[in-house]
Amino acid sequence: MGRTTRRTSRKRPKLAGRAITASAALILGGGGLVAVNVYANAEDSPPPDARSRSQVQGGAAEATTIRCPDVGNELPEVPTDARAEVDRELAALDTQITQAYARFAEADTAGERNAVLGPLEERRRPAIDTIQAAIERGGRASAPASAPAAKELDRLDSMAPCTLRADDDGPPGGGQDQGPGQDQGSDQGSDQGPGQGQDQGQGQDQGPGQGQGQAGNGPEAGDFVDITSVRPNVQKPRKQRGASRGTFTTRCGTNQNGKFNPDNVIVAPGVSNGAHHMHDYVGNQETDAFSSDQELAGGRTSCRNQGDRSTYYWPVLRLQNGTDEDDADADGGGRDKNVGEIQTPEQVTLEFVGSPVGKVTAMPRFLRIITGDAKAFTNGDANANASWSCTGFENRQLKDKYPICPEGSEVVRTFAFQSCWDGRNTDSANHRTHVAFADPRSGRCPRGFRAIPQLVQRVVYDVPPGPGFAVDSFPEQLHKPVTDHGDFINVFDERLMRRVAQCINENRRCS
Repeated sequence: MGRTTRRTSRKRPKLAGRAITASAALILGGGGLVAVNVYANAEDSPPPDARSRSQVQGGAAEATTIRCPDVGNELPEVPTDARAEVDRELAALDTQITQAYARFAEADTAGERNAVLGPLEERRRPAIDTIQAAIERGGRASAPASAPAAKELDRLDSMAPCTLRADDDGPPGGGQDQGPGQDQGSDQGSDQGPGQGQDQGQGQDQGPGQGQGQAGNGPEAGDFVDITSVRPNVQKPRKQRGASRGTFTTRCGTNQNGKFNPDNVIVAPGVSNGAHHMHDYVGNQETDAFSSDQELAGGRTSCRNQGDRSTYYWPVLRLQNGTDEDDADADGGGRDKNVGEIQTPEQVTLEFVGSPVGKVTAMPRFLRIITGDAKAFTNGDANANASWSCTGFENRQLKDKYPICPEGSEVVRTFAFQSCWDGRNTDSANHRTHVAFADPRSGRCPRGFRAIPQLVQRVVYDVPPGPGFAVDSFPEQLHKPVTDHGDFINVFDERLMRRVAQCINENRRCS
């Protein structure tokens, strides 16, 4: 795929008076039958004891995906002159997993699925070695590597092996990981593939992903929950005397012009298809994997205030209705198991808010912030941060489930970005440690960090009630809602950003 995918705007039609089939049966090759429960609305919600995946007849859950340690999260400080090489190798690790997952998904037996792990480890080791060498070279050129940094580099050696995980595993470190050579094939004359397929005991071999989403790798009915069954759970720190109570709203549209690409200029600069899923963009229209700060500063913007040339992006949401999108045979789309009709949001709200305990300082230009974790299904939810809800029910937020909204209510994705900055860096090796969240109880930033305007991003969709939609993801992340994430690069004019901070500190509402 080229540097940027642009398509003719296709505003999705309103879906008023919609209905969705309450259940569906998928006829599998050889006569097998899998029932997939799909709940039409709040009144048709699943029973309380419904499992998050179908049971495999006769025993243990089968592996559904590949879990690899996330090298990027464990990096020590990366010297500036080593970052480009390190970023390329991290992107290569992601591509290796994607390619291994494709072979895994095509495998017919548990043994064949396990067999992808050895070659994957062999491919990961040279990339990890290259990352270590680049950091060591850069460190010698600037300053001798410290003992802690050396230990962190040595730890990367242990991150080459990957395991298999079942969909209903617990977080990393527990559950039912299968290491190389641990074949859990059926002894009933047929092999059970990952996903929701059920072995009928008649010799049928059901491939991976049967009974899951349209792409064969999720989501599943158990990834959805009736929002009316969720108790109110939103708690915010009490605002103290001296809190900055103002807001600044920037209006940048809903990507109705159709700017998409599968790049990620923050995590994988200079790498086409670095995300392996498609992103929606609002704001800066020049954003792709190859955009420099200077190109962003001179780029066109969809924002009404032309002083805001920031880039705001997130994974697209697709309706899995059997309709092929333009990218059905493209990187980031069908080639990476992201299929279905991309939904243009009904509304996108970009609001900067203050601190409950004091004043905020202006963000530095070109500050990069990622909130959430695109690999949270295999990494665990420590960095997961996106929230899912429904209009009229936004005091009930979900992190690891998609909401089933009542008729007349719309799906809402909310990203509350980190609101504390280290005062020095606009990015960091793992793209996280230069910013931080305030304490959820006190609202205070960690020691050494200062409060900045917090970006709160709210994206609303008009989709049919019930299962049938999902965000794009890395293929092995199975379109899980916990993998949702948002990305932001601050390209506000410095004068305008100072006005943003002033407005918030003076408790005014501005735009």
